[in-house]
Amino acid sequence: MIAVLKNGVSKQQVETLITWFKGKGLDVHISEGKFQTILGLIGDTSKVDIDLLNGLEIIETVKRISDPFKSANRKFHPDDTVIDIGGIKLGGGNFQFIAGPCSVESHDQILEVATKVKQAGANLLRGGAFKPRTSPYDFQGLKGQGLELLKEAKVKTGMPIVTEIMNINTLDLFEDVDVIQVGARNMQNFDLLKELGHTNKVILLKRGLANTMKELLMSAEYIMAGGNENIILCERGIRSFETYTRNTLDLSAVPMLKELSHLPVVVDPSHATGMARLVRPMALAAVAAGADGLMIEVHNDPPHALCDGAQSITPEEFESIAQQVKKVREVIKG
Repeated sequence: MIAVLKNGVSKQQVETLITWFKGKGLDVHISEGKFQTILGLIGDTSKVDIDLLNGLEIIETVKRISDPFKSANRKFHPDDTVIDIGGIKLGGGNFQFIAGPCSVESHDQILEVATKVKQAGANLLRGGAFKPRTSPYDFQGLKGQGLELLKEAKVKTGMPIVTEIMNINTLDLFEDVDVIQVGARNMQNFDLLKELGHTNKVILLKRGLANTMKELLMSAEYIMAGGNENIILCERGIRSFETYTRNTLDLSAVPMLKELSHLPVVVDPSHATGMARLVRPMALAAVAAGADGLMIEVHNDPPHALCDGAQSITPEEFESIAQQVKKVREVIKG
C-alpha cells in the first residue's frame, strides 16, 4: 500500500502519521520527491482502513499494490534511484561502463587491462576472484589472492572494483570491494541475499538463467528488506531453445524492469551471447533500449584467457565500442 501526501504538510503531521502506521505493525518507506512525498507501507496492510486514510487532511490518495515486491517497486519510489559508487554515479541518467576480465589471472594481466579500459572510458573495474564454473576441472579463480590484485588495480587506476561473491562465509574478504556481484547461479540464494541486506555495499544482482523478471525483483526485495537499497539489476541473458548463442539476451527486460522498478538496470552482452563478435551489436542495442550501463568482459589476450576467452574482447575493441555507445546515447538524448 502507498499513501501519497498532499503538498505543504508539516513535518510533525508526517511523523504523527508514520507513528500511527508503525503502531499497526507496519514498516514505512519514505520517498520524498520534488513535488510529492510517498509513504510505502510494508506488512499486513489489511489492518488499515483505506476510507479512513482517504479522509485524513494530509492524504492526497491511497493505493494498494498487488505486486509482491514492495521496496523495489516504482510505485513506492517514482524517481529513478541513483547509485553512488565512490563518487561515480549510476542510474537516473548516469551511464557507466563496468569492464575488465572474466577472471583475475595475474598481477600484470589485471593491471594492464584495468589501465587500458580506464583510458577507453570505463569507470568501474570488473574481475572475478571466485569463479563459479560448470565443470569442477575448470579454473576456479585466484580467490583471496585475486581480491588483493583487484585492490592493487584500484589503487593504481582509481576505479572502484566489482567482483562476485560465491558464499556467505567469504563475506569478510569483501570489506574493500566496492560492488559485490551476485551471479546468475546465486540469484535465489536467499540466505546470501539476506546477509547482503545487512551490509551497506552496492550489490549488482544478475538475473538467473531461467528466472523471470518478477523473480529477479523478488530477489532484490530480499536484499532491500534487510535495509540495503543500493542495488543494481543486471540482465545477462536467459536460457532458451536457441543454440547458436550461449544464452538469449532479453533486451525487453530493460524497459520493463525500469517501468516496474526504480532500480538501475545494466546489461552484460558478454555472458548473454558468449561470442566476442556479438558484444558490439548487443551493447549498442542495450543502450538504445535504455540501459543505465554495460558490463563487458575485456582481456588483453583472449585466445589464452583462463576463463571465457571466446566472449572476451580486446581493450582496443572496447575503446571502439565505447565511442559508438557514446554516439548512440547522444542520438537517444535528442
